[in-house]
Amino acid sequence: MRFDASTKIFESAKKLMPGGVSSPVRAISPAPFYTSRAEGPYLWDLDGNRLIDYCLAYGPMILGHRNPQVMKAVVDQLQRGWLYGTPSEMEVSLAGRISRLYPSMEMLRFVSTGTEATMAAIRVARGTTGRDKIIKIEGGFHGAHDSVLVKAGSGATTLGVPDSKGVPSDTAKNTLQVPYNDLASLEKILKRFPGQIAALIIEPVLGNIGPVLPKDGYLRGVRALTEENDVLLIFDEVITGFRLSLGGAQEYYGIKPDLTTLGKIIGGGFPVGVFGGKRDLMEQVAPSGGVYQAGTFNGSPVSLAAGSATLDILEKEKILEKLNASGDEMSKALSEIVSDLNLGYSVTGIASMFKVFFGSLPRDYESALRCDKSGYLSFFRRMLASGIFLTPSQFETDFISAAHSKDDIEETLEAYKSNLKG
Repeated sequence: MRFDASTKIFESAKKLMPGGVSSPVRAISPAPFYTSRAEGPYLWDLDGNRLIDYCLAYGPMILGHRNPQVMKAVVDQLQRGWLYGTPSEMEVSLAGRISRLYPSMEMLRFVSTGTEATMAAIRVARGTTGRDKIIKIEGGFHGAHDSVLVKAGSGATTLGVPDSKGVPSDTAKNTLQVPYNDLASLEKILKRFPGQIAALIIEPVLGNIGPVLPKDGYLRGVRALTEENDVLLIFDEVITGFRLSLGGAQEYYGIKPDLTTLGKIIGGGFPVGVFGGKRDLMEQVAPSGGVYQAGTFNGSPVSLAAGSATLDILEKEKILEKLNASGDEMSKALSEIVSDLNLGYSVTGIASMFKVFFGSLPRDYESALRCDKSGYLSFFRRMLASGIFLTPSQFETDFISAAHSKDDIEETLEAYKSNLKG
């Protein structure tokens, strides 16, 4: 495949935008391709290349692109208006559905992004406990705000810049870190700072360096230790929400956090974020309480319409059962390919999330960093030339959508067989 048109426009983009892109992870070397349209499991670029998409906008497009039911819901909403600056009935309706699926979210608020959701959840934790310190997991990614840009995953890891300039040292000092899958380290840090820690924020499955899965009993241990030490537990389910199960990772693993953040899928491809949790915590959010949060686009009618339509399909058509079966088949087939090639690579997956690691199976951030990042990038380019768009970083999850057919997956597996060899 040739990407001449994309390469040409990238030269102009670099003069107008930092790195030529609107988000670091899109800065594919030597140049990103530019999408002209999308449908189902496919993207088409400016040169007319058709690509089978396993990035899926980094997770939101669980139904594939341009799902007709979601599109109709959006068009219907556009005809009624797309921004009011007032409450709408849809907010109450969708909030009720989310609370039913996530019983831990007794009250919730809609915001515009996952970053806003995690920022607000941390503020609630600090505001209600009167404590400044939080704990995050090494390699966990919770958006691009100061409190969590400490050993971040996602694009920051790929670029080798785990900490961002511009984050005050006085802010960073209040963010403690522990390795994933390591209860002993968590217990140690909880004991070291008694009465000072507001919350632990965690991706139950590390989505931005993997997926990296929790060991048996790890999440239950996390819940037990946070309760014993009077520390709030925040589940960041921006990636896992509505994907591992309709009730997210907390339903899948049987854990009840104090606060939860959602995003991606619940917006149906439109900007959205949600934070919520126990009633006594959420009643502290303005205007009910003194923890301030506000936003012009909170509860955006178009985003809620798209999210409601997506949830209709997921609930009524039992999409996740079929999708998760496809994910299991994909992971199994990839494991067989990797084993046959005897390259020392590993495969991980859960539900419709999957990844080939160019190294041993990671259990935490540090072991993920030992994978062959440059080798993966070369492989990514070979797959792209074969018409397969995977996430362009070793540290990002690949996704299957409900729109991927057996033929799409078979074509993809053949490309893996050819391109893993080098």
